Amino acid sequence: MLAKLIQHASPLTQPGSARHILVVLPGVGNSPGESPGFEYTGRQALADLLARRKMTWREMDETPLSATIERGALCAWVIVDPAQPPFEQQTRLRKAVRLLLEEKPAEIHLAVYGDGRETRDVAEWAIYVALVNGAELPSRKTGGKSESGKPLARIVLHGCRNADGFAAAYARAEGNLLTRSLTMLPPNELTPAIYRAKIRELAGREGWKCREFDVKALRKMGAGAFVAVAQGSDPEDAAIVHVKRRAARSAKTAKTIKTAKNVALVGKGICFDTGGHNLKPPKYMHGMHEDMNGSAVALGILLAATRLDLPVDIDCWLAIAQNHISPRAYKQNDVITALQGTTIEIIHTDAEGRMVLADTLTLASRKKPDLMIDFATLTGTMHTALGCRYSGIFANREELLEKAGSAGKSSGERIWPFPMDADYDEELESRIADIKQCSLEGDADHILAARFLGRFAGDGPWIHMDLSASSCKGGLGAVGSEVTGFGVGWGLAMLENLE
Repeated sequence: MLAKLIQHASPLTQPGSARHILVVLPGVGNSPGESPGFEYTGRQALADLLARRKMTWREMDETPLSATIERGALCAWVIVDPAQPPFEQQTRLRKAVRLLLEEKPAEIHLAVYGDGRETRDVAEWAIYVALVNGAELPSRKTGGKSESGKPLARIVLHGCRNADGFAAAYARAEGNLLTRSLTMLPPNELTPAIYRAKIRELAGREGWKCREFDVKALRKMGAGAFVAVAQGSDPEDAAIVHVKRRAARSAKTAKTIKTAKNVALVGKGICFDTGGHNLKPPKYMHGMHEDMNGSAVALGILLAATRLDLPVDIDCWLAIAQNHISPRAYKQNDVITALQGTTIEIIHTDAEGRMVLADTLTLASRKKPDLMIDFATLTGTMHTALGCRYSGIFANREELLEKAGSAGKSSGERIWPFPMDADYDEELESRIADIKQCSLEGDADHILAARFLGRFAGDGPWIHMDLSASSCKGGLGAVGSEVTGFGVGWGLAMLENLE
């Protein structure tokens, strides 16, 4: 659990005992060169710095600055306009916080200037950015050489309060950090067996119910698509894990709970992906321990929703396995029967994600959720289409695309919708089975994957997110690490705005 780090203090004009200070100033509509007409920490030092660099006030819009001020304090200044998109606000704040975190401080003083609700919103983003970048992440460097250093022990917030103590910033940060911490673990420290144990421990701590369908049970159930991938590993420690969270039932909330929505979160959890018999070359196999990121995103959303006590019932379905090469591993031209009876012709063993998700989506859809969302680092073509700064989505309802887009804008985790028209199915027609797993041509594979998954998602409302933004060199939006935790903020925004 993320410790409650925030302490409140009076407005800050002089550094006092503070050693690391972030000053967040409002965007101004004045002519270039005019700073706000009020006192703020380090005002004269900033003016001197701008003069020395021959910069106008307006040029600070894109470039946070820092300098040593009175009593040796390091102060960083950033201009954040509340009217800007959240992604832009988060990016500016992340760049400014980084100027302070380079010294690995135990404490940051945060002074946000401005008035009203918009200022509190900016303060919430600033707290979130400090939390997700000031926390300790997995590292196996010895001798104190870890890049993350010691975690922040305290954030002192000056002159800005929120009735709920900025609970949303904490919840979102904790979900994001869980996702990134799991994703960054090396593959020998997150095998399917270890991952399952971690989920059981987390479920016990959070009061969630947890049920595991192991390979033996899945084989008996007829979940051939999942088993085809899992059977190549020794030991057979793969499983579909079902974690269930129900909104609190109490007399006070009974009326709300009666109308609570049920949401299924489905995540691809391939702990390591060799590609199977279609073995990946070293360049593309490196980093494949992160192929379980979709499942970690689902868990991060679940944790954040629990922290905020959202009136939403959540079923989290995690497809946890590895894609190994062995005499028992599935191979090209195999014909597999999935859980719901569809026969699948195997075209490429490195398209294992859609195989494990097929049976997992079938299990999830049988519960008839009001909304089902799956998360997966699924295709290279999505990364080719969007790069690492957006993730792509598909939906079987037009209105879901609109809601997803709104959640992307409000959360600062940007998404882009893709088509999944029925005529794409021509590429998946098989002469010997109901459907091909994929096409060897590779054209629009992200769309073909979505069409394939749609066969197993049932008739209810469904969104598929292909996580091309799960990893971005140099960071993305609020997050400074290469592993971004993308999807947690977006998913939380979707849950908070369910109708």
